[in-house]
Amino acid sequence: MTDTTTATATAPRSGPIPLPAAAARALIAAGGIATIASTFLSWTWTPNFPGDLTVYGYPAGLQILALVAGALTLLYALALWNVRGLRWLNPADATSPVLLTALSAFTVCWFTALAIAIDLGGLVNLEPGAYVAVIASALPVIGALALPHPGAPGTGILGYLTKPDQPRPATLSPLVERAVITLGTALALVVFTYGIGIDDDDSETFIGYLLIIVFAAWGFINAGLLDRYAAISNRHKGFAATLAFAAAVIFPFTQSNDHNANIGVSILIFATVALGLNIVVGLTGLLDLGYVAFLGVGAYAAALVSGSEFSRFSGVHLPFWAAALTGMVASLVFGVLIGAPTLRLRGDYLAIVTLGFGEIFRITVNNLDGDSGPNLTNGPNGISRIPDIELFGFNLGESHDVGGFVLGRFANYLFLMLVVTAIVVLVFTRAADSRIGRAWIAIREDETAATAMGINGFRVKLIAFALGASLAGLAGTVMAHVNYSVNPQPYQFAGAAPPNSAFLLAAVVLGGMGTVSGPLLGASLLYLIPEKLQFLQNYELLAFGIALVLLMRFRPEGIIANRRRQLEFHDTGQLDIPEQTTLTDEPSVTSVSKAGA
Repeated sequence: MTDTTTATATAPRSGPIPLPAAAARALIAAGGIATIASTFLSWTWTPNFPGDLTVYGYPAGLQILALVAGALTLLYALALWNVRGLRWLNPADATSPVLLTALSAFTVCWFTALAIAIDLGGLVNLEPGAYVAVIASALPVIGALALPHPGAPGTGILGYLTKPDQPRPATLSPLVERAVITLGTALALVVFTYGIGIDDDDSETFIGYLLIIVFAAWGFINAGLLDRYAAISNRHKGFAATLAFAAAVIFPFTQSNDHNANIGVSILIFATVALGLNIVVGLTGLLDLGYVAFLGVGAYAAALVSGSEFSRFSGVHLPFWAAALTGMVASLVFGVLIGAPTLRLRGDYLAIVTLGFGEIFRITVNNLDGDSGPNLTNGPNGISRIPDIELFGFNLGESHDVGGFVLGRFANYLFLMLVVTAIVVLVFTRAADSRIGRAWIAIREDETAATAMGINGFRVKLIAFALGASLAGLAGTVMAHVNYSVNPQPYQFAGAAPPNSAFLLAAVVLGGMGTVSGPLLGASLLYLIPEKLQFLQNYELLAFGIALVLLMRFRPEGIIANRRRQLEFHDTGQLDIPEQTTLTDEPSVTSVSKAGA
């Protein structure tokens, strides 16, 4: 009875559109080709719309995004026809990745048509190319909805979004796996460079960019591509990390605008702080709502000893390495002082205490102005005119010519932050793989059980708190020099722009707790999106809330999840790992039961 019920629940179900499978596949392919062709036509008559979509034979702006989405749709359509060399795109022959890639083209084309009509004042502003794109992009969606899906009874359209069981991937040679990592890193660099290069006032193109990123990435996840790529990268950690660092080094040379390098520096600063918070939240399971205060401690400590004329110690000008150590030590001391009396608390009580610490820090530095308290931080005016960093005779505030490329001030700081980020990643990975890291994970899973097994929970949590605080302080020392000044305003729980504790926590949760690349990706998305979409800056918390709700519904382990969390939230059949494998590499209860049967 049970086997029959299970087979019924997992059997493919026909779609809501009555079309033969061959006709549906042909419709998807035809729609993809027509979408690609439409991008070479004019979509509007006036260049007043961002991107200038008036030219025939030369896609621009949103047309380029529609072209990419149409090409992805066509590739997945050809994979359904078992075209040689494309089997890896959809090894399970699932409908979900096909529908999601079709939706990427559909949403981009329809959004563009609506944006033209709204911005320019009516449908009369649409040229024939736009109508072709709208109709063509709808065909693959119709065809995908005619294909069977593996969803459970009663799921309706959501059944198409269900991640199917994935077959065990074929074994690749180490050379091929390294080639895959290289291509993936190059693709990530191209995608990021394109996104960050979109003008700040071109919100329409950036929204289209987000649409294709979301649906294409969702399709890749459901096709098992990202899980397989993560497994390959995990087998070649050193090679993957080296390539990622090399791609980040190449990035400033691809930019002609130093403003984009400034965005890159800010992303790395907040990503580094998020990695420190990941030790506390992701590895140890402690909810810290005032973590941004440690960033502020490091920034203020460095500002006081870096030679600013507005510093209380204006005669003191330490070299950068000494100022960085000062910021780290100051943050570590505050982490111990706050953690020692409070880390015996758990859950919501600890969260409330850390939230209070964050607010106390901001209020305190705001009042240390000589009137309400001692004159130490210059009150709400902060400490300004912090000089640029000098390293090995190079002033990072000046432009430098490297191989014919002129690197501006923010590009110089970007290279410095790459070194800092590499140090923080090294500390994070070494700590997570150590004995103390395993103790953190044990505390996160069940503190009572970990204590019963002999782990000193208080000491372990205090080490995590102090280490996370010191890493945030290191990032704060660089941020003080990049911004020329520090003031109390940014160091709050939530605000219109980062840094704030809500931003950092959302970066860790959205990206993937307990991973290295998760907070880096989360910080990049959460900083870049409000930066490019200015109208979202006043609705930042609303956007974070919606993103968290959607993520908890469709991918609760985060965008980039480690193996443990995948096993917690999903059946092993949905992952690209053997079903019998558990965290201890012992046969699971399911596999033992099947063997006994």
